[in-house]
Amino acid sequence: MHPVRPPLPSRRTLLAASAGTLLVPATAATVYAAPPSAAPGAPAAAAPADEEALLERAARMLAGDGYDPADPDFAAALADLDAEARRWWDTLDRSAGRTALWPDLAPVADAGNFGQCYPRLRTLATAWTAPGTSFTGRADVAAALLDALRFLHGAAYHPGRTPTGNWWFWEIGSPRALLDCCVLLRAALPAADLAAYLATVDRFVPDPDRRTGSPTLSETGANRADKCVIVALRGLLGRSPEKTALARDGLSDVRDGGRNSLFQYVTSGDGFYRDGSFVQHGSVAYTGTYGAVLLAAAGQLMALLAGSAWAVTDPATTVLFDAVERSFAPVITDGLMMDAVRGRAISRERAPDHVDGALAVSYILQLAEAAPAEQAARWHAAAKGWIERQSAYPYLSLVGLPHIQRAKAVLTDPAVPAEPPLTGHHSFAAMERVVHRRPGWSYTLSLSSKRVAAYEAGNGENGHGWYTGDGMGYLYLPGDQGQFGDAYWPTVNAYRLPGTTVDTRPRANLGNAWTEFRPANEVSGGAVLHERYGAAAFELRADGSSLRARKTWFFLDDAVVALGADITAGDGRVIETTVENRGLRGDGEPAFVVDGRRQPEETGWEGDFDRARWAHLEGVGGYVFLDGGAGSRLRAVREERTGAWRDINTGADTGGSTTPHTRRYLTLWLDHGTSPAGARYAYALLPTASRVATAAWSARGPVRVAANDAAAQAVEIRDLGLTAAHFWTAATAAGIRSEGPATVLLRRRGDAISLAVSDPGHTAAQISLELPLPVRAVTSADPTVEVTPGRRGRVTVRTEGSRGATHRAELR
Repeated sequence: MHPVRPPLPSRRTLLAASAGTLLVPATAATVYAAPPSAAPGAPAAAAPADEEALLERAARMLAGDGYDPADPDFAAALADLDAEARRWWDTLDRSAGRTALWPDLAPVADAGNFGQCYPRLRTLATAWTAPGTSFTGRADVAAALLDALRFLHGAAYHPGRTPTGNWWFWEIGSPRALLDCCVLLRAALPAADLAAYLATVDRFVPDPDRRTGSPTLSETGANRADKCVIVALRGLLGRSPEKTALARDGLSDVRDGGRNSLFQYVTSGDGFYRDGSFVQHGSVAYTGTYGAVLLAAAGQLMALLAGSAWAVTDPATTVLFDAVERSFAPVITDGLMMDAVRGRAISRERAPDHVDGALAVSYILQLAEAAPAEQAARWHAAAKGWIERQSAYPYLSLVGLPHIQRAKAVLTDPAVPAEPPLTGHHSFAAMERVVHRRPGWSYTLSLSSKRVAAYEAGNGENGHGWYTGDGMGYLYLPGDQGQFGDAYWPTVNAYRLPGTTVDTRPRANLGNAWTEFRPANEVSGGAVLHERYGAAAFELRADGSSLRARKTWFFLDDAVVALGADITAGDGRVIETTVENRGLRGDGEPAFVVDGRRQPEETGWEGDFDRARWAHLEGVGGYVFLDGGAGSRLRAVREERTGAWRDINTGADTGGSTTPHTRRYLTLWLDHGTSPAGARYAYALLPTASRVATAAWSARGPVRVAANDAAAQAVEIRDLGLTAAHFWTAATAAGIRSEGPATVLLRRRGDAISLAVSDPGHTAAQISLELPLPVRAVTSADPTVEVTPGRRGRVTVRTEGSRGATHRAELR
């Protein structure tokens, strides 16, 4: 129990006292009154009081307000904020003759340096504004902040500069942090200073529609959303209704007739797709970073302008609202954001999966303030479940004051149930990611093609991302929430990522040059049956190597089955397929068993197994080899690996530290030998299965490999009545005849027949199949599916233009 303390002065009272200015407190009616809303593109006018009310709302979004600093959760967040602010305050050069604000950010005129100065000043401004820190309302802090902003304006960021370096610092990072400082300091900020800073913003971000440094380039996705917020804050601070309206209209892209509207489903390039995919930079799966930024910025602006003359009234905002459950929920597991949709951000030391996951949850709760009540209620329940299940990295320790306020309101509300973990199978065809969620575990598959990048690197980020899009599989277990967030990326063997088949040639760090590698293959993706079962295919055409392979995964209730065929290379190097590369976290050495024999546990042990039948790793699950190795030897190693985040990220504002991290790994791989010709593999991953259950599964053989060659890969699961196949060419497998490439899932239960078909190559106009069973009638079918009943039912699926989507039919 904490003693009851009198409430601290409100944020506005402290602002007024520090600035020596009398401010009239905003009443609830002032802040939340809802005048008639303007339609997109319509002019808007507002009284200064309206703009000040919105600025006060913006300040609360940054620093929070009305909380009890004695509350342990707020006290911890305030202590963290105070410590970070103290770090910047103690090292801030406040001398008259300074040439930089901080010694590590010199020369200050470089974009990467002044671009990091403004966020540090924002941290100090937030600590000055938020009730309950050692900086709150201090006149010396306010004076130092105002002086530092003037210094940056004169020495680094002003309208007379010609941009150099990374455009983002000039047009998004710096103006956003600068305006946030202006919002927080506005009661103390001289009018001349504010006018100078707004002129700088007008120079580099005159509107949200165009890239100032590249005037012919229209802004899209997250970049557009960020610029809309910047222009809105500039409009409110400058008392310019036209600018604020321009920001609102930028969300809908009124200027260009909605071509780049954030509230639309795209069919190419950046944005949200109907299948739930989110793409940025034209070809990169980016739900977890750029998608979250879009959600944050658009949601913030909608909540900021709600009830004002500039309220966002575009009816197409439903696209953004629907994205919460369609795009984000499937890739958040127990509060973690799946790395398969975080792009080059996986190499950022200060932004691991649990941090990006916490931020995404926060942005969903923020958007809920502008969402219809029914959707908001579902999001509150989902967020409550994510937060309560995140035990390794508690949510309230990862986010700032405003997010804590929203979350605690949900967590303490007995009327909000905690939604259990999501289950189901999701195939995101447009970004070539597959997410399979079962009770107790989740598995994510990362693919690539000439449409979707295998990896993105640039600005010094993601130096070892070579194979992250070549079929890497991520296994998420509730008891191992730190698997990919605990220094995994700087320490894991980047040549042996789970699920990948690679040429062992040495690779160079991807470095600073911007690289967005798209391989030459077309087949990448799969089909979904009943939102529960799935199949995915991937034609590997290795980067810088002659290696080729045909790989398929089948997703079942208790297993993920992986087949590889036609593995061929001619460069004189060893080719390997990695089955597992698991970080061994915690104390002790988990037992590793092969065919019932426990293997040595000392670090440095290596094993070589000829025609192994099954293996088991304690705390993770089982591995069953369905063809006894088929000529590829099973090998294993326990090892300690050491690396530093700096090894994979040297970015100006995201670069990692040189601190070495050492982690233990158990790696399991299939050695296909030197320059193999037609090698293959077949194995099943049994997440959470016990050693006894793994041995029993291997002996029982519930999955039969019906085909695994260059023409087709197929499995039959008789207990489920399920056949799953991918046809690389016209062929017959498991009784199904396909007249060309296709992914097929077929299930028979009694008289009911369920069919799911896709074209993961995105090239076929139609798919023609002959089924291995009689069809009497069609119960239901997508408009693209035509069925001819008979002793062997025939099916024609029109796939042209469907972009890898699944086509479904229910038969009898």
